Amino acid sequence: MKNRKNQNQSPSKNNRREFLKKGALAIGSITIVPSHILFARPELRNKEGEIIRRASVAASDRVNMACCGIGNRGGGIMGNFMDTGLSNFVALCDVDMGAPHTLQRMNENPNAKKFQDFREMFDKMEGEIDAVSVGTPDFSHFPITMLAMSKGKHVYVEKPMARTFNEIELMMAGAKKYNVATQMGNQGHSEANYFQFKAWVDAGIIKDVKEIVAHMNGKRRWHGWDTNMSKFPKGQPVPGTMDWDTWLMTAQPHDYQEDFVNGQWRCWYDFGMGALGDWGAHTMDAFHQFLNLGLPYEIDPVKIEGHNALFYPQASTLAFKFPERGNMPKVKVTWYDGVDNRPELPKGYGELQIDPNIPPVAGQKQATKLGAGKIIYGKDLTFKGGSHGSTLSIIPEEKAKDMASMLPEVPVSPSNHFKNFLLACKDEEECRSSFDIAGPLSQVFTLGTLAQRLNTKLKFDREAKKITNNDTANQLLVGTPPRKGWEEFYKL
Repeated sequence: MKNRKNQNQSPSKNNRREFLKKGALAIGSITIVPSHILFARPELRNKEGEIIRRASVAASDRVNMACCGIGNRGGGIMGNFMDTGLSNFVALCDVDMGAPHTLQRMNENPNAKKFQDFREMFDKMEGEIDAVSVGTPDFSHFPITMLAMSKGKHVYVEKPMARTFNEIELMMAGAKKYNVATQMGNQGHSEANYFQFKAWVDAGIIKDVKEIVAHMNGKRRWHGWDTNMSKFPKGQPVPGTMDWDTWLMTAQPHDYQEDFVNGQWRCWYDFGMGALGDWGAHTMDAFHQFLNLGLPYEIDPVKIEGHNALFYPQASTLAFKFPERGNMPKVKVTWYDGVDNRPELPKGYGELQIDPNIPPVAGQKQATKLGAGKIIYGKDLTFKGGSHGSTLSIIPEEKAKDMASMLPEVPVSPSNHFKNFLLACKDEEECRSSFDIAGPLSQVFTLGTLAQRLNTKLKFDREAKKITNNDTANQLLVGTPPRKGWEEFYKL
């Protein structure tokens, strides 16, 4: 397949782009009814008769899926969907088709059509796709997701939702506009921790929380890099299997570099969200939702070790401050990352241990004795928790024994995260990490990474959704303009 860069002069592609642009400009005056709505199955309505979401997959059918990103984490997502028995892969898309990390899923699905460019995939297969999985780098979630939703496709997107605050805002609006099922890929949000946290809040076991600590203390890829680096590494030849122009998507031009791909993208502000975007979604998700935190009014970089303008710090301590919410008090959430930047542990915490949910960086051993997790300080009780679906325990142990008879029964999850999404495509369940839930959480991460990047305290107006004390940071809520030719995704 030719590189997309060499196909930009195709009349059919130009006509399609002009149609999208003109359609976006005409929204205010003309109602255009897409084919996916004209020919959709009946709508799912609530008791007031309002459309909740359009039914797009019959209960007896498998969900026809297109998978964007089929190597590394994207390939793992495919395996998870495959295990449900509810999916049928009709299209596979990856910018590096034929590389060792994509061959496995290609060989397992010989009948699925193969693409290097998601735009071409939708051009040719729009009518054959019910849902899309997005297992690509953080910065490329946005364009794929927006195009998929605009075509009426349900979307499962890895965490965090996107790289900038504004992109997440547009994704939340798009999910409502196009009435599709959406799920962010923080798997623990369908596991025991989710149901336990909700049950304990509802029962008043977790209450009057004023302070929370969340942490991720494993070694990351950029730890040990030269923090005096002032320019990106020198470019390298593009592998013959890769479409580098499409890999860049909306990002500013960069030469190919092995330190930008296959997980390394997480290191750079231009492409990824660092340890916070990666692990915040696995440690902060339940308390963010069930304590109704929303967005913070202040983000303070208490500690930034090894600050650099291009890539994430060697260690960070960030304090997020959230206001009162109804009868809930103000909360300070303090985030710690870095191997040796561990939080102070409360009395009775118990033994330190490596969290088995944390995958080590390739070729390296986990060097920390404290993995990823959280400590929640309530009015009368303190709770210790891990990441993903790990449940909370009350500390110290003596207090936990005293409380044992008062703890409510915790429901068993009816479906894991992947099955939950597919059942939502069939209108049999509601997504537990839909964009309206996962969006504000992901926006918290974008605010945190801005504080890391600029190494300065930020004050945030929650109502206006503006940073009020730093013009540069406020502009970065939107980010740099997309590359030429990629503007259309911000108008869908």
